[in-house]
Amino acid sequence: MTFWLVTAAVSGFLSVAIGAFAAHGLEGRLPPEALDWLATGLRYQMLHVAGLLTVALLAARAPARSLTLAGSGFLAGTVVFSGLLYVMALTGTRWLGMIVPIGGVSFLIGWAALACYALTRQDRGI
Repeated sequence: MTFWLVTAAVSGFLSVAIGAFAAHGLEGRLPPEALDWLATGLRYQMLHVAGLLTVALLAARAPARSLTLAGSGFLAGTVVFSGLLYVMALTGTRWLGMIVPIGGVSFLIGWAALACYALTRQDRGI
């Protein structure tokens, strides 16, 4: 649980820090398309902080491989999807956009693993 809780907290912290930097330091310095990439990366990163927090709380009660897979999917998705959008926005390296969907697939794997965890629980409770 500690790993996923710390991961969620660090990711949330970085979301706020990157968002503040983008809003106050990059407005007018980047083209609108790049600011949109930053906004999309930030939105997905923060949404998946909630997923990581869910994994941390559930793992505290009943650790399971499906929770590890869910957390790993959320973490990998954040690094690949959001991270590459940030790099694209700051460098203009558009070809990275071909790799970004791998992060989206990682997010999907995380949510599917969380659903599997929920469906395979013996007590069907949280």
